[in-house]
Amino acid sequence: MTEVSQSGALRVEGVTVRFDGAAVVDDVTLSLEPGEVLGILGPSGSGKSTLLRAIAGLERLDAGRVLWHAEDITGVPVHKRGFALMFQDGQLFPHRTVGQNIAYPLQIAREPSAARVSELLTLVGLAGFGDRRVTELSGGEQQRVALARSLAAGPRLLLLDEPLSSLDRELRERLAGDLRRILDETRTTAVFVTHDQDEAFAVSDRVAVMVGGRLRQTGTPAEVWRRPTSPEIARFLGYTTVLGGDAARLVRPGAEHPVALRPSAVVVTDGGQVAATVVRSTPAVDGSRVRLFLPGIGELDGIASAQHPVTAGQDVTVRFGGDGIAELP
Repeated sequence: MTEVSQSGALRVEGVTVRFDGAAVVDDVTLSLEPGEVLGILGPSGSGKSTLLRAIAGLERLDAGRVLWHAEDITGVPVHKRGFALMFQDGQLFPHRTVGQNIAYPLQIAREPSAARVSELLTLVGLAGFGDRRVTELSGGEQQRVALARSLAAGPRLLLLDEPLSSLDRELRERLAGDLRRILDETRTTAVFVTHDQDEAFAVSDRVAVMVGGRLRQTGTPAEVWRRPTSPEIARFLGYTTVLGGDAARLVRPGAEHPVALRPSAVVVTDGGQVAATVVRSTPAVDGSRVRLFLPGIGELDGIASAQHPVTAGQDVTVRFGGDGIAELP
C-alpha cells in the first residue's frame, strides 16, 4: 500500500462510521495532495459513498477526524467547509434553465454570475445552452450541467459520488475523459467515488480500493491494476482465478506466492505450454470465451481467437501471458 502523506490538502485519520453498531467505514486513513484526483473504488456496500459523505460533513464520525491543510474540520458544518458534492443524479432544478442552475451557488455566495456561467458552459462543452430547460437535455448533458454547477463557486474540494453511473457505458467512457480534462484545466482537488474500475483508472491520479468498509490498497492506476494486494481485490478487478502452490508455478515458473489470472492471460493456441480440455465455449465478437480444464490446475476461464475456433470436449493447448497475470504478495 502506498504510504499515506502526513500533510497534504486533505487528510482523513482513522475515520470510522457505524450504522446500528456495525462499522460501515472502519478506521480509514488517507490523504490527498493539492490538485490531485483520488478515486475511491469498491463494490456495492464497501463504504465508499459513506466515506465521501463523512469527508463532506454529512455523516457523524464515531472515531477519527478530517483535516484540511492540517486544520481539524471534523466539527465544521457542511456549508462552511467550502466543499462541493456532486451526486450520480446531478440533482438539478428542473424548473430552472441551464444557466440558472449553474448560477445558483454564485447567487447564494452573492457573487456576479453571468460571465462565470458562460465560462463554465464553454468548459463543459455546452456553450450556448444557458437558456435551455434542464428537461430538454440528455442524461450526459445534464451531468455536464451538474459538474459546471459544482465548480461554479470554486470549491476547495470537489466530491463526486458515482457521477457517471446512471449513463450508458459508451457515454460514461466519453464523459470520464472529459471529466479528467476539466479537473486538470481547473486544477481542482477532487475525490471521485465509483464501483467501475475503468472510470476510476481514467479519472484518478491515485486509486484507493475499499472492501468491507476498510481501505485495502492505494496506488496509481497502473499499480493497482497490475499488482493487486489480495485475492479479494484481484477478483474485484477482474482476475477470475487465483492459484497457489504447484498450480501457480505451472502458470508462472518459480512463483513463490499465489498467482491471479484474467481470462485474457489464458489463450488457446497451437503449440501452447500446457495441455487443456475445453469444458464449454461461448461465442464472442472477437472469438470465443472458453472454460478450460487443465490437469494439475483445474478449471480456468480463457479466450480463443476467431482464427482458432474450439468446441466443448476438444483437446487443446494453452499459453499464459500478457498483463493479465499478477503475482500476489
